[in-house]
Amino acid sequence: MDTSPALLLLLALGFCEYGHRVSLEIKVRSPKDITQLQVGQKLELECQTEKDIGASWIHQDKSGTLHFIVFISSMFRATFGGNQRTSLRFEASKYNTIYRLVVKSFTPQDEGNYFCMMNWNQRLYFSPGQPAFLPVTTTVAPTTCASTPKRGITEDPNLKTPDPEGRMQEDLDFFCHVVIWVPLAGACLLLLIALVITVVLCQKTRRRRCRCKR
Repeated sequence: MDTSPALLLLLALGFCEYGHRVSLEIKVRSPKDITQLQVGQKLELECQTEKDIGASWIHQDKSGTLHFIVFISSMFRATFGGNQRTSLRFEASKYNTIYRLVVKSFTPQDEGNYFCMMNWNQRLYFSPGQPAFLPVTTTVAPTTCASTPKRGITEDPNLKTPDPEGRMQEDLDFFCHVVIWVPLAGACLLLLIALVITVVLCQKTRRRRCRCKR
């Protein structure tokens, strides 16, 4: 499938002609239901007109880029992109004034609008676009199963789950108690030792005084 800037010019000319009096009617349809296209499915399109003058198939992808697919002459001769007689992706044929296009295996790359164009009386005519898209897939949210109570096991209503914040608060309280009470106990011990030393010294002093008086 070829992309060419000339296609933009051709379609622009065609749109201009479409705005004036149209003397050539072109219809595009699909003989099968294509509302639920699937990947790998065959897409068949038909371009019907009242003139046996040849027709071209053009694909407009989802980004708006135009791609030339094939030109089918009035003599049943098909010329694909790159001036090829055959294509691995498409088939083309003609019956009376019906020009057929077949996408052999539809892929996301083939999504978009398909146009049939004709050049008649030095004017370009094109059909309305035939949309061909894969159905939009929606993701289903996973269902959650309700928890069922276990048989033979009774739950204690007073049983509480461990609270991390409460545990942390208990650790902080214990640390505070250690910080406060350990120095305080040490100070008390020092005071007790000092008191014992004082008492001992006082007793020695009294004994000396008593000896001196005798």
